[in-house]
Amino acid sequence: MKQAHVYVLLLVFNISCGQNQTKTGQDNISKGHYSESQFREAVASKVPMSMVRNVKKDRDGNILIASYLGVFRYDGISFTNLTSEIISPRFASFWDVLEDRKGNLWFGTKDSGVYYYNGKSYLHFTTKDGLGSNSALHIYEDKAGNIWFGTKGGASRYDGRSFRNFTTKDGLPNNDINAIMEDKNGKLWFGTRGEACYYDGKKFTVFKNKDGKPFYNVWSIIEDKKENIWFGDADGLWRYNGKTSTKVSQRGAYAIVEDKKGNIWTTGEINPKVWALSRYDVKSLYNQVPRVTEIKSGGRMDFLGILEANDGSIWFGSGSAVHRYDGKTITNFKGNGGQKN
Repeated sequence: MKQAHVYVLLLVFNISCGQNQTKTGQDNISKGHYSESQFREAVASKVPMSMVRNVKKDRDGNILIASYLGVFRYDGISFTNLTSEIISPRFASFWDVLEDRKGNLWFGTKDSGVYYYNGKSYLHFTTKDGLGSNSALHIYEDKAGNIWFGTKGGASRYDGRSFRNFTTKDGLPNNDINAIMEDKNGKLWFGTRGEACYYDGKKFTVFKNKDGKPFYNVWSIIEDKKENIWFGDADGLWRYNGKTSTKVSQRGAYAIVEDKKGNIWTTGEINPKVWALSRYDVKSLYNQVPRVTEIKSGGRMDFLGILEANDGSIWFGSGSAVHRYDGKTITNFKGNGGQKN
């Protein structure tokens, strides 16, 4: 297999602050969990055939897929591997992807830092450049255009020139960040492996329910059209209306999305051995017991990142592939042509 050398590309690209590209070395990357035969099969298939943690959209409505063996873009016809020139994807373990407002792409990895791609050249950020940790599992852009990275070393904010890291020393309740979201009032919410909190630009405040108890291990946070905050913690799915928090379901919510009709979709754990894709109907969403439809269930980690595409279909990642639900059928894109199930 022909090897792609990232440093050839990276030496020609510097950002305005004069920061030099750091060459990727095997001292700061893991060998992943895939055998040589699995790796070769994934490369030959030209589709994401490994764990898909997150699914996003770009400005043109293309689907962006962060998988352990590469970040892919799907244009409605075919998949393109966007990271094949960075490093052997077998070693990278990509976890998240984001297109910023300028059209640049950011790739977060399990333990190799963050990559930036402007469509022509790549830039690699690690702890040597100020990133809080080389484990960057979540990427978010705030209203001011800052790029935030949820890492295992705190929340790292990049303003285009340098990093500012927020940790427990600054008031974060835990340095292991799972989720970041800015609400309509400019408040930043953080889900951590410990307690959830929000940041008003001056201080961090631990978020608690009406009984004064905090929420733990929050993996997902969104704001719906009615400005309610939805989040999933170790105890289930919750909704916060700005005054009180309501437990909506005992079902886990690893990922949450609101569709165009106002339905809430989740992926997550039903019990330790079973995960599911679920839809909460908008007509009963704010009732005491909202109606939930289980679209599909499966084994542990079979339902991960989730997205509504422009055509209304629901895309979600799993432990081995990316899938699309069109309202009737789930298509598994593990094969070149996709498989119905």
